[in-house]
Amino acid sequence: MRNVLVTGGSRGLGLGIVRRLAAAGYRAIAVARKESDPLRSALQEAERDHPGSLRFVAFDLAEIDAIPRLVRALRKEFGPIYGLVNNAAVGFDGILALMPTSQIEQLVRVNTLSPIVLTKHVVRSMMADGGGRIVNVASVVGFTGYSGLSVYAATKASIIGFTRSLAREVGRMGVNVNSVAPGFVDTDMTRGLKAEQRQQIERRSALQRLPGIDDVACAVEFLLGDGAKSITGTVLTVDAGNTA
Repeated sequence: MRNVLVTGGSRGLGLGIVRRLAAAGYRAIAVARKESDPLRSALQEAERDHPGSLRFVAFDLAEIDAIPRLVRALRKEFGPIYGLVNNAAVGFDGILALMPTSQIEQLVRVNTLSPIVLTKHVVRSMMADGGGRIVNVASVVGFTGYSGLSVYAATKASIIGFTRSLAREVGRMGVNVNSVAPGFVDTDMTRGLKAEQRQQIERRSALQRLPGIDDVACAVEFLLGDGAKSITGTVLTVDAGNTA
């Protein structure tokens, strides 16, 4: 059973990814600060249907200095890490001119610094084990921009640059590195948008709707699978044609 580490795996998109991977025959290891009720249900379902396919590890990814210890513990408990999905992120919105510096620092720490440091330690073991897959969850705002999300967009744009360059660094060691860039996904967060804002996004999309969590999870599953063995350094956009 191939081990895939998914950060931010307790809710939203991360939970959708771990559910799909567990059903697809991977051992999905959800990393999050705490176990949510939906994750608890998913763990029970997975244990019933595919024993051992879904595990939870409590860890605060803002604790950068503890990341090497986390990776050592994961390898010791589960063995080689085949896949890493860097999904965890915080999403404060707000006009840059009014945003507290502490919030800017938190966004950069959790969305950019943490996944880079985690990847550094995981990719070392992947190279030693003869290969692996890394999927970074970016966002369409990393290349389109969106008013009120300038710092968030900066963190996501940096993840895209990181993906492309790292793919060149580690490709010869058998590690594929790609990004998935969701658009506005049909989640609790977008349900909080005003009806008018949501309709405007849907109207602007080629498919006249928002993509669902499972649409993004399917893209992640594809990039981890054997069918994507010759794909690396790329960004797969899942936005129902919003940026088409």
